Amino acid sequence: MTNIVLIASQAQWQADFAEIKHAVAATLGDLALQIDHIGSTSIPHLYAKDVIDVQVTVAALTPTLITRFTEAGYQHHPHLEDHVPLNADDDPKQWQKYVFTEPAGERRTNIHVRVAGRLNQQYALLFRDYLRATPTAVQLLDQFKRDIVKHHAPDVDAYYAFKDPYYDQIWLTAQRWDRLRKVG
Repeated sequence: MTNIVLIASQAQWQADFAEIKHAVAATLGDLALQIDHIGSTSIPHLYAKDVIDVQVTVAALTPTLITRFTEAGYQHHPHLEDHVPLNADDDPKQWQKYVFTEPAGERRTNIHVRVAGRLNQQYALLFRDYLRATPTAVQLLDQFKRDIVKHHAPDVDAYYAFKDPYYDQIWLTAQRWDRLRKVG
């Protein structure tokens, strides 16, 4: 099993995302409604695995998406699923997605294809936006992730067993933050 390795936030991650976004847009054309940089590498000052996470928002999950990605050399991972936060709507439709990784020899990337308006699509963006706006939350998350890796780097299951409930708490806080910023 490969150890989880976190590295300090890299300025290069934004440029890497821009290149990946361009390639994904060329692959999908108008099937991609939106392409966003998500995950830890999208949040300044946060230690992260050196993997660019991308969310592609689409109108529907169709076989055409799989075909376009795989014909362009991306690897499809049908077994990967989203974590459903505690007390969230657990309707499987809200958490469906396609996952792809980079073509052979290209920069390490996870591409999450999600349907516009579904909870998992909103989760990724709200999570990112809340953390970008809340430096203290980033500092706390950063320390938490580094502590998990310090004690559980070779155990991916343990890493996520600790990380997921912490992320659930951030999700609840981010939802409240979003409601408050919309009100006033």
